[in-house]
Amino acid sequence: MMKQYLTKEKLEELKNELNELKTTKRVEVGEKLKRAKELGDLSENSEYFEAREDQSRVESRIFELEGTLRDVELIKKSHSGGSASGIVKVGSTVEVSKSGKKMKFFIIGSNETNPDEGYISNESPLGRAFLGKKVGDNVLIQVPNGKVEYKVLSVE
Repeated sequence: MMKQYLTKEKLEELKNELNELKTTKRVEVGEKLKRAKELGDLSENSEYFEAREDQSRVESRIFELEGTLRDVELIKKSHSGGSASGIVKVGSTVEVSKSGKKMKFFIIGSNETNPDEGYISNESPLGRAFLGKKVGDNVLIQVPNGKVEYKVLSVE
């Protein structure tokens, strides 16, 4: 499985969700199943089928979260005004210019992306293209309408 890059905040959020699912939600679904079974014939029991679907959703999410949390690497945000290595990596904030317009992107794992706010995944085409670059590098990205060039201005 691929390494999952998470901030400390997102890691705690996912751990809390997993705990909630394993304790409260499992118990709730178990009670729904028990009540539905008490209604009798299961072949035409919509409450039973609904409870089974709920159980399936809860167990699938638990499985997904356990897999994510098994392969986590914490993202260390840099607030030092520059990366120690000067190279873009997961956790870096990179300032770039495109056609004279400046933009900032924070390179994070795929679980926390929000492109509208500049949070891009290390797995996205843009994030992958920035990885390993340093100040002064030009980055050429293939987009549906052609190619777009970015210039790396700073790396934090």
